[in-house]
Amino acid sequence: QVQVVESGGGLVQPGGSLRLSCAASGSIFSINNMGWYRQAPGQERELVASISSGGNIVDADSVKGRFTMSRDNANAKNILYLQMSSLKPEDTAVYYCYVNLRTTRWDPIRGYWGQGTQVTVSS
Repeated sequence: QVQVVESGGGLVQPGGSLRLSCAASGSIFSINNMGWYRQAPGQERELVASISSGGNIVDADSVKGRFTMSRDNANAKNILYLQMSSLKPEDTAVYYCYVNLRTTRWDPIRGYWGQGTQVTVSS
């Protein structure tokens, strides 16, 4: 069993900051990559940022310079952070964490999603 749990969402005023966290736990042999997607009402889910096992980060143009993603995998922790600054109303969405991983060395890579955390940017 693999669990992916996000936290840190909430209501913030435009220009404010929030930090999201994502913790992956359970039967994890190796993680291929992790990242964040978001989905606003009536829109498709879109990539915010992702990080590979080698530390390469890909992020959306809309968040460059405002959002910073980091990963803590020391001591077998698998925690992903998304520091969001200079937030805009258009950043309002449900933010989902995903993890692509193997549960054993013989299993294929599979994707797991968290339940999502709401971020609302409004005055």
